[in-house]
Parts: sequence; C-alpha cells; structure tokens
Amino acid sequence: MNQPQTNSASSSANSASSDNSLLGQAQQLLGKDNVASLLGQVGKSFSKLSTTQKIVGGALLAAGAVYFTTRNKQAASSQPDEASTLNELLYFVNDRIEGYQRAVDESQDPQQRGYYKQLVSQSQRFANELNAHLRELGGGRQTGTTVKGKLYRRWMDAKAAITGSDEKAILGANIYGEEWALKAYEDALSSQSLTGELRQEVERQYAQSQKTHEELKKRQDQQ
Repeated sequence: MNQPQTNSASSSANSASSDNSLLGQAQQLLGKDNVASLLGQVGKSFSKLSTTQKIVGGALLAAGAVYFTTRNKQAASSQPDEASTLNELLYFVNDRIEGYQRAVDESQDPQQRGYYKQLVSQSQRFANELNAHLRELGGGRQTGTTVKGKLYRRWMDAKAAITGSDEKAILGANIYGEEWALKAYEDALSSQSLTGELRQEVERQYAQSQKTHEELKKRQDQQ
C-alpha cells in the first residue's frame, strides 16, 4: 500500500539530484569561460531534455546569443593598457552589484538582507571610484556586466523557479560570484598595467573583497 509513496519520494530525490548535477556542470563550464561548449551541449540534446532542463537550457541559449554577437567587437577593441584593464574589471564589479541586489530581492532573512544591502552599497562605491579613474583616462562610464555573470544569474533564476531558493543556496551563489570578483581583481593587478593611485585603489577593493568572501563562507557554515 505504501509503494506509490516510496516511488514518488524516489522520483523527487532523483529530480533534485539531477538539478544539482546540472548546476554543478554549468558552474564548471562557466568557470572555464567555455560558453560555446555549454551552448553546444544544450543545443544538440535539447529535444531529449526534461522540462526543468529545457527551461534552464533556454535561459542559457538566450544569454549566449549576446555572447556570440558581442565577442568579436570586444576582442577587436581590447588593448593591454591601463584603461582597458580598468574597463574589464568594472564589468565584474557591476556583476557584483547585480548579484547582491538579486540576493536582497530573494532573501527572506532580515539580517542577511541587511548584509546584502551593505554589499550592494559597497559594490556601487567600488564602481563609482573605478569609473572616476576611468574618466580621468578619457573613458566613459562603464555600466555593463559580463556574459558569464548574465549566464550564471539566468541559470540560478531558472533553477529557483523549479526548486526554489533557501538562504544557504543564496549564500552559495554569492560566494561563487565573489570568487569571480576576486579572480578579476587578481587578473587586473597581475597585468602590471595599473599604476599609482589607481593601483592602490584596486588593491584596497581586492582586500575588502577577500574579507567579504570570508564572511560569506562563515555565514554559510552557520546555516
């Protein structure tokens, strides 16, 4: 008599496991900047995917279209100088703003929401300071975000629509996003193109990003 309930529970567990596996695969591919491979895998087997996978795959394909239309323009205009290094870093700082704003909108924990709001303000301050330096270098204000960031946020939105979000999952997404920001700061500093006050500012922001990453991991462990 209890056999149908057992099968249902097993089916739910398998579905959750499949969703977690999908997220892990997406994080791995996005972490390698392997967008073309990701889109190719989604496209080739789309007809065989489950409903959950199709929703997620559709979000990735939509964001991927932006990547393929802008990739060549970005590559052509890329120059290894101070302004281009700063411009690239700002994409990731703007990702940071959007990521923490997303956490503010999704979190139901007042204490966590308050912390995420602080991080939104911090990220906006980082962006304003870097944009001020960019203007001094003759550039315009950079408000864009990375393709990888767009892909990841769409992936998380699609997953949340199916499985929901809890506080630990939100923290996990923020930790992953902060790791991207840290890597962007490290790349900017290792390029050796940043000098003087600008380099000092980037170093200050990098140190604060490291502290944020540590705090997020601590909060996740407490969940």
